[in-house]
Amino acid sequence: MDTITLGDVTVTRVREYYGPVGMTPEAFVPDSPAQAWDTHRSWLVPDFLDAETRIVNTAIQTWVLRSEGRTILVDTGVGNHKDRPYAPVWSRLETDFLANLARAGVQPEDVDIVINTHLHIDHVGWNTYLDGRTWVPTFPNATYLIAKADFDYWNPANEIKTLLGRGNQNVFEDSVAPVHEAGLTRLWEDGHRIDSNLRLELAPGHTPGSSVLRLESGSDRALFVGDLMHSPIQIHEPDANSCFCEDPAEARATRRRLLGSAVDSNALVFPAHLGGHGAAEVVREGGKFAVKGWAPFTPYTPSV
Repeated sequence: MDTITLGDVTVTRVREYYGPVGMTPEAFVPDSPAQAWDTHRSWLVPDFLDAETRIVNTAIQTWVLRSEGRTILVDTGVGNHKDRPYAPVWSRLETDFLANLARAGVQPEDVDIVINTHLHIDHVGWNTYLDGRTWVPTFPNATYLIAKADFDYWNPANEIKTLLGRGNQNVFEDSVAPVHEAGLTRLWEDGHRIDSNLRLELAPGHTPGSSVLRLESGSDRALFVGDLMHSPIQIHEPDANSCFCEDPAEARATRRRLLGSAVDSNALVFPAHLGGHGAAEVVREGGKFAVKGWAPFTPYTPSV
């Protein structure tokens, strides 16, 4: 199953990549206690951790939402032909993402809204594609919703020293600036209501403008949380940040706040990068949280 229905909204998972990310748990989520990975090994392997190599598995995927007659993409992955000199795992890819999107019934011109939960390398790549020698918007009829805080933070003209540094090199220039210069962006600040089912909220910490998409339709609830977590180990260990969080203290506070909100509202949590079933129900467990159950999406199998 690639599509589920939540109230009046359908949610489809479209894959760009699934497999090893080249990092061990200690490198990828350095705040996580080593014993936690051993404690939860029975279900972390193989979807989230390779048993033999101890390399973390990750998904690069787009959530396609259909709500009130509009087609909405949540994050756009890495993209093809992008030069990423300091992130070789994502450099000059040749994936069939657009074909996967077409198999989900979506052509580029069908997309009404693109949401970039933040402006990291693996969330904005398909904003644009290479036409000859020029980067042009992939989704020409869409409004690209970007938090102004992230737009300003990652804009190289502002010369801000970031934690990720050169790891995000070229990303603004080839995947953000072209859609902005085409007049397709809407830079929002405190929050943004998309329709009666969907609204964007700031969730800073991972980046200053990291955001979540809150779905409330009928009796169903969901939170699309971007990089609030990269592994489900961070549900069980909510104070454990990935190595990519710009403000570690704020990231921990935001993760705890939003996981608590998900429990209180019985919301399904959709991180950007989970393989397996892709999304989870959560419960409180002492002063932490735990996975209660998984979404009914068909689990991925590795692409490499």
